[in-house]
Amino acid sequence: MPDITQLLQAARLGDRAAADQVVAQLYAELRRIARRQVRGAGDLTLLDTTALVHEAWLRLSGTEGKDFPDRRHFLAYAAQAMRSVVIDLVRARQAERRGGGQEHLTLNTAIAELTPQRDDDVLRVHEALDELAQLEPRLAQVVEMRYFGGLLEQEIAEALGVTERTVQRDWQKARLFLSMSLA
Repeated sequence: MPDITQLLQAARLGDRAAADQVVAQLYAELRRIARRQVRGAGDLTLLDTTALVHEAWLRLSGTEGKDFPDRRHFLAYAAQAMRSVVIDLVRARQAERRGGGQEHLTLNTAIAELTPQRDDDVLRVHEALDELAQLEPRLAQVVEMRYFGGLLEQEIAEALGVTERTVQRDWQKARLFLSMSLA
């Protein structure tokens, strides 16, 4: 069985079977990432872990020519796609229910030790993370890989080509920025 890196390279060149093998081999990890995304979401959406993985795969499969040099980069991008699915669902839900009487959303985020309580808060976290990405792209990548992707500091350091200490400093800076943005 070819390794993930070889399969990712073949998938980049348009080999659909290789792309399917990547997902099959990483399915358990993709479900773990999805579980982190929906664990504390409560009534956020009707999507469960499996549905979120499949929605993210639909988005990932539409990225023809996207280069994922290794497993970590693929999983980080998958986490970003899952985050995007969740944010799109929150936005759609908000659009449907303007006018009051809405249930509140509880989403457990470790970012800046804040817990959003409503859909508006989820969108504020998303917007703050987008703002951080414009100012300091690497800090936003660290947040996405650590929080949304569930990667360890060592894995993030390897994926970004920096030291673990740099990842730790970036995480502290990002948490501070997000804390101030969400206050």
